[in-house]
Amino acid sequence: MNSAPWDDPRIARGMAIQLQRRRERLDAGEKALGWKVAFTAAAAMERLRTTAPLFGFLMQRALLASGATVSVAGWANPVLEPEIAVHICKDVPAGADRAVAAAAIGGVGPAIELVDPDRQPTAETLEETLAGNIFQRNIVLGKNDTSRAGCALPGLVARVVKNGAEVVPPAAPAATAVELIDIVRHLAGTLGAFGEILRAGQLIITGSIVTPMPMRAGDGLLFELQPIDTISVKLSAG
Repeated sequence: MNSAPWDDPRIARGMAIQLQRRRERLDAGEKALGWKVAFTAAAAMERLRTTAPLFGFLMQRALLASGATVSVAGWANPVLEPEIAVHICKDVPAGADRAVAAAAIGGVGPAIELVDPDRQPTAETLEETLAGNIFQRNIVLGKNDTSRAGCALPGLVARVVKNGAEVVPPAAPAATAVELIDIVRHLAGTLGAFGEILRAGQLIITGSIVTPMPMRAGDGLLFELQPIDTISVKLSAG
């Protein structure tokens, strides 16, 4: 029988610390927003010696309005990631099958995650990376299109523009509904292994649709996920 990803001692220790820190923040009065997925690419899994994507958490205080300007003063390495957000409308228990996970997706929409990877994650530093919540700093969210409940992706067209120049020409996002539903299932299983549950009202940002983009003060990013919404963010030095 194949072992679960969280049977890896690095993941077990890192996630235990990460989720304890999340609980401490909730106990202090912060509000949960949802979860982020990371290291979904085969090359990343090979480098980190993992067998499945990994997860961090999102809090309401990290949420920015579209069009916001964010100071990156003191950041080591600002990176922006345009992503598809999956909005959860029903609790998803560990062990949920694909049908249950799909039924729990109440809609999808665009997101931009802002991260600050101050070091290259390695197999040796994986525990530390997880404990530190995988470099998460901020998130911009667009409209949740509830007409796409169940993770209906047909007809979506993504376009990414950095500083007025098109980074990615309009194209259908590469992720499939099956892959995104599997992310929901895997997150539910991971949370269940640590005494948590994927809750209705939370969302999951499902990984960058392009190679994560290093940015600097003065840069701006626009992400169109049509026909749903267009969101943007700018960076400043102070």
